[in-house]
Order: sequence, then C-alpha cells, then structure tokens
Amino acid sequence: MRATVSNPFPSPALDRWLALDTSTERLSVAVGAAGAVQPLAQHEGPGGAQASATLLPLIRALLDRVGWSLATLDGIVFGRGPGSFTGLRTACAVVQGLAVAARPGGIPVLPLDTLLAVAEAARARHAPAAAALRVVAALDARMDEVYAAIYDWCADSGWREIAPPRLYAPETVPTDVPTDLSDGGAGEAVTDAATVLAGNAAAVYGARLPQRWQQHAVTATPDAAALLRLAAHGVRVGRCVAPAQAQPLYVRDKVALTVDEQAALRAQRHGSA
Repeated sequence: MRATVSNPFPSPALDRWLALDTSTERLSVAVGAAGAVQPLAQHEGPGGAQASATLLPLIRALLDRVGWSLATLDGIVFGRGPGSFTGLRTACAVVQGLAVAARPGGIPVLPLDTLLAVAEAARARHAPAAAALRVVAALDARMDEVYAAIYDWCADSGWREIAPPRLYAPETVPTDVPTDLSDGGAGEAVTDAATVLAGNAAAVYGARLPQRWQQHAVTATPDAAALLRLAAHGVRVGRCVAPAQAQPLYVRDKVALTVDEQAALRAQRHGSA
C-alpha cells in the first residue's frame, strides 16, 4: 500500500494544465485541459542530456502560444518515473521550481507513474475504441533490465493498476498475472486477445523477451498528451500534492554497473549469442 500524502489542493480546476515528461530519451511537453483528448499545444523532441537546457524555454513557448501565464495554471502534471535518473531529477526540479515561483501558495502538482502514461499512450494510439484492454507497460531500464507494470483499461471506469512498477530481466517480463491480482471486481477480466506489451522494451531487447511479446508488442512512450488525459482522474481521486512533495519514483537504487559487472554482462551476452 502506498503512503498517504497530505493534500493541500483537494480539487483544483481542470481547465489550464501543464504536462511534461523527461523520463526517457524523448522530451514531451503539452498544455491543455486535464482530461482533454488532445492538448491545445504540445512539443515532442529529443530529450536526454538536452532536456535540462531546453525544457524551460519550451514551456514558456507553449504557454505563450495559448496565451497563458504560469500564474494562471490550475496544475502541473509530470511523469514521476520510473525512468532515467537524470531525467526524473530534471522533471522534479523544474516542476517544483515553477510551482513554487508561479504564485503565492504555489501550484498543485500531480505526479503520475510513467508506465501508466505508456499504457494510456498505447491505448489512445492503438486501441482508442477498446471497451477493455490489458497493457503490460515496459520501458528499457538499461543495465540489462526492464521497468514493467500491468494495467487494465475499462471504458466505463478507466485504468486500474494490476501489478506496480518493478524491475525485470528481459526474459521475465510478465505475460500474465496471478488470479488473485486479476479479479479485483472492476469489471470483466480482460481476455488474452486484448493484451499487449507497450513501450520501448521490444525495440531494445527483441527476441530476448518472452515469445508472446513477439506478436503482441506496440511502441509507446510516456508522452505529455497521455499525462493530460490521465490528470483529470488524478485530480478526482486526490493525488495532487504540494510542490515540495513531488518526488521521483526510481524503483532502482543503483545508477550504473561497476567495471566488473559490465564485463560479466558482456560475457553473459556473448555466451548466449
């Protein structure tokens, strides 16, 4: 069970929101209404090391494009992780700074899991009319591992987390979940035919993933448009926090492999080739 965080912003308005994600090699920023199908303005481009230098000018440009000032925002939603350590720290620092500086009392901040944003991006792109869908969202975690979580979509009730974000070896990315996790009473069970792997794991690890994902994988990233669509539900269930409480979700504690670990990994890959 996740810790309960005090909520100084119980019900912010939904009209003017900024969304951003810097958790991958892509930089995604959007402005629009929380819950809207499409943002009013958005940017998708290279991120990584460039994100810290380009993020603030992009935010200003998008706000100018729609005629909003930072002080008039109802909230800021961002991908909190898991993902790139540097990218997550960049997002948190920028969001906290903007939210505190914008106006007295600050702006409500809504941290959302990047893997949930992956699931929503995949649904919107590949199955927008689906009444039910199961998504195993998986992103490359580097160091020969994958971040993955499982979500169920029901058109009547929205998203439900089935298995939270955690680390997997590529060969062990889940293809199913235990019965006691899948029958939580939120509608009919999602069938195998409506189950997909979404993210970038298939592009990175290919045939090392379980066989099932060779046929049922789609590409998706945690984009800002998906975060905006998810934001309305986050507001309704009280997940907005004060800027200082917006923290990354790392999942992994270790940033990089040692030299010996890198050599062992290379040897393992060579042996399995």
